[in-house]
This record gives sequence, C-alpha cells and structure tokens, in this order.
Amino acid sequence: MASKGSKKVIIAALVGNSLIAVTKFAAAFVTGSSAMFSEAIHSLVDTGNQGLLLYGIKRAARPADDRHPFGYGREIYFWAFVVAILIFAVGAGVSFYEGWHKFHQPEPITDVYINYIVLGLAMLFEGAAWWIAWKEFNLGRGKLGVFEAVKGSKDPSIFTVLFEDTAAMLGLVTAFLGIFLSQLLNLPQLDGLASMGIGVILAGAAAFLAYETKGLLIGEGAHPELVAGVQRVLVAQNGVARVNEVLTLHQGPEDVLLTMSLDFKDGMDSSRVEEIILGLESRIKQNHPEVGRVFIEAQSWRSYQHQQRRE
Repeated sequence: MASKGSKKVIIAALVGNSLIAVTKFAAAFVTGSSAMFSEAIHSLVDTGNQGLLLYGIKRAARPADDRHPFGYGREIYFWAFVVAILIFAVGAGVSFYEGWHKFHQPEPITDVYINYIVLGLAMLFEGAAWWIAWKEFNLGRGKLGVFEAVKGSKDPSIFTVLFEDTAAMLGLVTAFLGIFLSQLLNLPQLDGLASMGIGVILAGAAAFLAYETKGLLIGEGAHPELVAGVQRVLVAQNGVARVNEVLTLHQGPEDVLLTMSLDFKDGMDSSRVEEIILGLESRIKQNHPEVGRVFIEAQSWRSYQHQQRRE
C-alpha cells in the first residue's frame, strides 16, 4: 500500500490540475490558441491520471484473500503503468495532432493577454503541486541522484506525479514561447509548433514512466540495503551454519516478500530449528517493517548446490 505522503502528493496535484484544466479550456476557446488547447488537454489527462492513482492506492489496500493470497499491493503498479499509457496516447497524441493541424491551417490568436494570465496562474498552481511532490520525493531519496532515486523507488505514485508536474511546467514554458513568438513575429504557425513540442515532451515523460513502472509490474527485488540488513541478522544467529540464498520481491511500495534458504548446524532437533526460525522472522520484521511475509527453508549447503546445478 502507498504511504500517506503519496496520497497527499496526488490529491494536491488532482486539485491543482482540475482548476487549471477548466481555466485553460476557457482560454483556448476564447483565444483559439492551439498551444493553450494542448495544455488544457494535458491538464485534463493529468487530472484523470491522479484519479486513477488514487483508485490504484485504494485497490492495493485490500486485504489478501483466497484468490490473491499475497494481497493486492501490486495493483498500484498496474494503474501507474496505465497512467503512462494515457499520457502517451491521449496527452501526447492529441497535442501533436492539434499542433499539426494548426501548423498547416494557421489561425491568428485573439485576446492574447488572456493566455498570458492563464499561463501565469497555471505556473503558480503547477509550481505548488510540483513543490509538494518534490519535497515528498526528497524525503525518500537521501543522497541519491534524481534518476538514481527514481530507478530505485518502489512507490510509482510519487515519481509519476513528480514527472507529470515537471512535464507540465515544461509544457507551460513551451506554450508561452509559442504564443509569444507567434504574436511577436506574426507567424501563427509557431503556435502549432509549440503544441507539437508539448506533445513531444509528454511522449518523452510517458516513455520514461512506462519503462520504470514496467519493472515494478513484473517484479523487482528490495533495496540492497534491506537485503544486507537481513543478511546481518542471519549471520549473527547462533545455529545458522550458512546462508544459502536470500530472495526478495516487492508486492507493493511497502510490502516485501522475503524467502531464504538456510543451512542449519548439525545436531539440532526440529524444535530448536523452529525456535530459531521464529526468532529470525521476528527480528527481521522488527528491523524492516516493510517485510510482510517471510519464508525460510532449511536446506543443507550441499543440497542447495546440487539444486542450483540442476536449474
């Protein structure tokens, strides 16, 4: 399930984009600007996307049942992938088509000052939403670079909103330049070019988000720091002769499935092995609350090696 911070980021973006979309559509209708219409479509798509992310978070929070014994946590990954597809298909597609149409059939922009007012307000709203997403993103990235943190992030709801808002800010700048230059140079074709430029920006953001969420959707392991922490607990445990294997899988942003193969020391009876396993599970979950389920297999080193050779 996603964190409360994720919901705060998405709700802030949802409110901002809803207001911006209505304003942009009104401005595009009055002025006839292709770039402004593309920006309105962009904000409308973003609004729908944030709604889908909230829906994904709600679906992911459902408890496990017989059909899905490990829960529904990975639903957020599916809906984040759908968001990326919608940005590409609807946002980028409509923007590029609208720009292409206006480039070949240019029309002068009227009441251009309305566009400037709307773009200025949109920058304020988008900037506020972007700042909220950026602060939440920074809380989890530590000393990592931005792209490195995105690649390592297991919560797509935050970095999806962050990249949506970044694309929105770039789109607003592109729309402003297209409208300004079309008026300054008396070339209405530049308004269409700006719309196509917005489409290109959205297509790039969508491709990046689709690539990142695809990895989460098909299954990614936990951070190396978590695996190393588990290894330290296992190595320090009296009675464990060797750690054969530790495997992890994110079932959701804060839900890790952990499996391991351990070689226990000879001479211990089953009750002692069971006692050690219960103690290990308790300490691992205490040190790493994101670990939801732990499966420990008792297996000799020789048997493990033989199994690996067969595979």
